[in-house]
Order: sequence, then structure tokens, then C-alpha cells
Amino acid sequence: MSNPQALARQLGTFDAVVIGLGSMIGAGVFAAFTPAAAAAGSGLLVGLVVAAAVAFCNATSSAQLAAAYPTSGGTYVYGRERLGPWSGYLAGWGFVIGKTASAAAMAMTFAAYAAPPGWERPVAIAAVVVLATVNYHGVTRTAGLTRILVLAVLAALAIGVAACWGGSAPSPANIPGDGLLAHGWYGILQSAGLLFFAFAGYARIATMGEEVRDPRHAIPRAIGIALGIAVVLYAIIAVTLLATLGPDRVAGTSTPLAAAVGAGTFSWTVPVVRVGAAVASLGALLALIAGLGRTTLAMARHHDLPHWLAAVHPRYRVPHRAEVTLAVVICVIVVVADLRGAIGFSSFGVLIYYLVANIAAFTQPAEDRRYPKALQVLGALACVVLVATLPPLSAGLGVLMFAAGIILRVVRLKR
Repeated sequence: MSNPQALARQLGTFDAVVIGLGSMIGAGVFAAFTPAAAAAGSGLLVGLVVAAAVAFCNATSSAQLAAAYPTSGGTYVYGRERLGPWSGYLAGWGFVIGKTASAAAMAMTFAAYAAPPGWERPVAIAAVVVLATVNYHGVTRTAGLTRILVLAVLAALAIGVAACWGGSAPSPANIPGDGLLAHGWYGILQSAGLLFFAFAGYARIATMGEEVRDPRHAIPRAIGIALGIAVVLYAIIAVTLLATLGPDRVAGTSTPLAAAVGAGTFSWTVPVVRVGAAVASLGALLALIAGLGRTTLAMARHHDLPHWLAAVHPRYRVPHRAEVTLAVVICVIVVVADLRGAIGFSSFGVLIYYLVANIAAFTQPAEDRRYPKALQVLGALACVVLVATLPPLSAGLGVLMFAAGIILRVVRLKR
């Protein structure tokens, strides 16, 4: 007899890949290049390589752990199982606060492309409400809508890149700007930390491990495929943006791809790109809400968050209370935050999350190992370095939120 408080295994490998892609292509392509260019200029290309390498190390750790622990919660569960309750809690707290900020960033990115001036925040809130409603009605509906959104985004990106290179604007001479190292290694590493925000979507696959069929094989495979596709896509877009606008103009616009298309002779395709950007942000937001709900569910099951949030809807088999609560919090962040602040704050929380994942994977026994321990060591060290180079405001807010999380757990344990 099935457990009424368990989630249903309804997703295949293809669904998992699509959900991972839906999480990644909205964030990186349409939001993260602007703050990365402000930090490093054309050195964002080096930052992109660094971010991709760190993401690969972290992805191998997540894949190895997900194969051994195929349940909801991702690194929150892995940290508890391998390192103890406090490590799991810090990972889960980092994920929840970081990805809640990511969700707000995606809602604001959607509104930046889709809303008329002055209506950005109300439109962003409306997007959160609508997509939370979709998630509420079951994971198969989440996966089905994500497929449609990902296909639309890939089509819009193809049109945008073709319009840039087919027009008269792009020039390879624009790419170097003042030089790849003009902003120094600190700027490059800061851009890598900001761009890491773009790659972190594969975590959504692991956090949904309780809903994937044959998770021991499907999850590692899906993580690798989704990350590989995303890396290639980001590299193409980064080169296109720099060749068309140059690093200074990329840093100076909140809608860089639309600006790049508008600079050429095929500017009539700008509406297509803007629609694609809006759709990509919706896809990322949809997957974020789903992943947040599952991690919150896992934490509530272990009483690290209010146990009331551990409820699973008897019909739709989703963590409905967690998803509704998170939707409200995301809307509050949309009202009070700005896009760059949300991206930096998100990167802080997620890098702590993957630090725990790398350490947990390092401790796995030989029979559970899929990758060399050296990758986990490199991934852990890189997470620490990237956290240290994030903008001071983002890092400061991150430290304060983790301190609040620690105090919250101490108080709960004393009850």
C-alpha cells in the first residue's frame, strides 16, 4: 500500500532533463550576464569557464549522492545522512533562502521583459501566483508546462543569435573590450560567483528525487545532460552579447539579449527575443517553486522547519502547504528587493549548499562512488573562493540569514 505522505514517481529521464534545463536557461541567459559584465568586463568569459568547472564538480557530487539517496530534499538529505543533522540543516537553509531569492529574481526578470513601465512588480507577483497554482495541481503538469516553455525559449534564443550574427552589428573585435584581465582576478571570480547562479538549476533534478522513476540511473544521467546543454548555450550567448554590444553595454542594460538584437539590422525580431526571455524566466520560476517545495517538505519532515509544512496533498501528491507559503515569501521579496541583489544573495546560499554536497560526497564509501574524490575537493574549495568574492552586500546579507537560521534551529531544539 502506498504511503499517502510520499510523493509519486511520475517523471522519466527526459522530464528530469527538461526540468533542469528550465531552471538554468532562464537564469543565465537573460539575467546573470549583466552583473557579471559589471564585475569583470569581457573577463566574464573566463568567469563563465570557472563557473562551469565549479558547476561540473558540484554536479558530479550531486549525481553521486542522488544515486545513493533517491528522495526529496537534495543536499539537505545528503548532508544529514553523511555529515549529521547540522550540516544537512545548513545546506537546506542555504538552498531555501538562496533559491527563494532566485525565484524572486526570475519573477523580476520576467516582468522586466513583459511588463509596461511602472507595472514590473505587480506583474512579477502575478507570475508567481499563477505558476504556484500550476505546481499545486501536480508534478506532471509542472513537467508538461516546462516542456512547452523550454522549447519556446530554445526557439527564441536561436532566432536571437541568428538575428545578431546575421545583422551588421557583431564584431569579434568587441569581445576583448579593455582585455580579459582588465578587472583583475577578483572581478573574474566575482563574475564566476554571479554566473554560478545560472548553472545551479541541475539541483532541481536532485531535489525531486522522490518523483523520478529509476532515480539511481535517471538522476545522474539527467544532471549531466542538462548541465552540458546549458554550458554550450551560455557560451554561445556570452560570445554573441560581447561581440554585439561590448562589455560596457552588456553591463549597462537589464535586457542584454534584446539590446543586442536591437543593435543590428534585424531589430524587428526584438519582440520575439523579449517574449523568449519572458518565457525562459517563467520556466525557471516554475522549476524553482517545485524544487523549493520539495526541500521545504524534507526539512519539515525532520522538524527543521515547522512540521505543518510537511503535508502532501491527498489528490495532487504535492507539498501544497510548503508551495503556498513559499509563494507568499517570494512575492514579499519581489516587493522589497532589486535584481542584482537577489542574484548575489542567491549565489551565496547556493554555494554553501554545494559546499556541503561536495563534502558529503567525499565521505561516501567505495561502493557508492562514481567520480574521483579530487573533483569533490576541487568543488568544495571553489565554492569557498566564490563565496569570498561575491559583492560585499550579498555576502553580508547571506551571513546574516545563515545566522538567523542557526538561531532558529537552536531555539527549536531547546523546545
